Amino acid sequence: MTTGADIIAGKLFAAGCRHAFGIPGGEVLALMQALDQAGLEFVLVKHENAGGFMAEGGWHANGAPGVLLATLGPGAANAVNVVANAWQDRVPLIFLTGCVDHGEAESYTHQVFDHQQLLRPIVKASFSARSGALDVMMEKALAIALDGQPGPVHIDVPIRVAETETDEAWSKSFRSGPAALAPAAGPDLETALELFAKAERPIAIAGVDAVNEIASAVISDFCRTFRVPLVTSYKGKGLLGEADPLALGGAGLSPKADNHLLPLINRSDCILLLGYDPIEMRINWRSPWAADAPVIDVTPVLRTHGMHAVSATLRSAVAPALERLSAARAADKPSWPDGEPARIRADLEKAFAPEPSGWGPGTVFHTLRDTLPADTVATADSGAHRILVSQIWRCPNPRGMLQSSALCTMGCAVPLAMGHRLVEGRSPVIAFVGDAGLEMCLGELSTLRDLNLPVIICVLVDTSLSLIELKQRSSQRPNVGVDFGETDFPAVAKAYGGHGVWIENASDLKAEAEAALSRDGFTLLACRIERRAYDGAF
Repeated sequence: MTTGADIIAGKLFAAGCRHAFGIPGGEVLALMQALDQAGLEFVLVKHENAGGFMAEGGWHANGAPGVLLATLGPGAANAVNVVANAWQDRVPLIFLTGCVDHGEAESYTHQVFDHQQLLRPIVKASFSARSGALDVMMEKALAIALDGQPGPVHIDVPIRVAETETDEAWSKSFRSGPAALAPAAGPDLETALELFAKAERPIAIAGVDAVNEIASAVISDFCRTFRVPLVTSYKGKGLLGEADPLALGGAGLSPKADNHLLPLINRSDCILLLGYDPIEMRINWRSPWAADAPVIDVTPVLRTHGMHAVSATLRSAVAPALERLSAARAADKPSWPDGEPARIRADLEKAFAPEPSGWGPGTVFHTLRDTLPADTVATADSGAHRILVSQIWRCPNPRGMLQSSALCTMGCAVPLAMGHRLVEGRSPVIAFVGDAGLEMCLGELSTLRDLNLPVIICVLVDTSLSLIELKQRSSQRPNVGVDFGETDFPAVAKAYGGHGVWIENASDLKAEAEAALSRDGFTLLACRIERRAYDGAF
């Protein structure tokens, strides 16, 4: 006979899921057994937050929804941060929580609270599993997680539902899937076609929705055919290979980059938003152009952010919209005849060059990008280092740099790197993290050891919350609560079974990075930089 847990696990396997991450408790033992028997490897982590980020890293690697498992009470509460991240960063995450049976909850209160009420504001949907309707529930949950803008879906599973045998008929396939919308005929489409057909200075901005639609190839062909320069959000880096002369890199957090890009965008006579969600962008990108600017928004969902105005909205996936726009314009029509985008690209390269002194965070990032293979996947934690590395690290393909760029939560880079390497298993992976961010997830180094993953961790050690300290200083506030002591990270790495080394110059960094590529276990490169090393950097 089949249990309720077997149906839940079987549907996840049918949707392509091959891993589940989390921490066990008595209330989820049947689910763990069913996941294992269905073919999903259960990965024990040290904190549910890290488990969710590992699940996200796996999704970026193979396209299947991530699976996070937590027990009732503290397990569910611990995961709130990563679930909120999945909501804002558009990550399809199936969050399974164990709970006591409904009747028992009326009179038993130990660790019991309403998981669904807690999570509903930060999930696309929340289900309470019911025997006899598990197949349809899982079809709904997976379809909702993947549809439109992907996101987290919560499933609360009572112990009795998970453990009890059932004769419910269910399909061992996942029948649903997201549909690709095409632009509808009407005034907005006519306006968009006319704007693009006549434009002499078209520019495109692409973001996370284009990445999730796997639209890199069509965007690249479109930009090259019509010589349209492309700006991306940080999550959109690599939609057009960043070595391409038309690629202007990622934007959204760096005022220095904005000072080059926003004037160029405002000189455009046709701004194309291709799956661009401004949830990643900071204040400079609120009303970045005039209300009557010629802007075409290609979007799979209704945009209610209020961040900017548009002239025409095409409710469509990127590919069919670009097909319609391409048919409206001659391929040989001139674009930016004065060559301004090329000059902006050159100016950006100069703005984010290595430090003249020969050492600093910029030099660290340039050295590692030059040393590591082109297909290296980078992850970045939140902080000053992330803004700078996102400007410097060039991605040849999408999902070449993974980060929390909507919620911007710390503690994500190392588990993201671990999850990607575990699932994809081929490409080199490096996690960029500040010393404070690494302190948040040091326990996961033991997970890294146990999984024997050759992840490289580059920690920038300046004993300060640099981005917050910079904001504190710029607002003329006293230095409070942002500085701390130095941790001997190489010794910590050794204690956890890895290789760790202090780095204070570019030649040692290059040598150690090259050695890391042939090492079985993890490598921690502790790059010691001066306090305030990020002043003026981004």
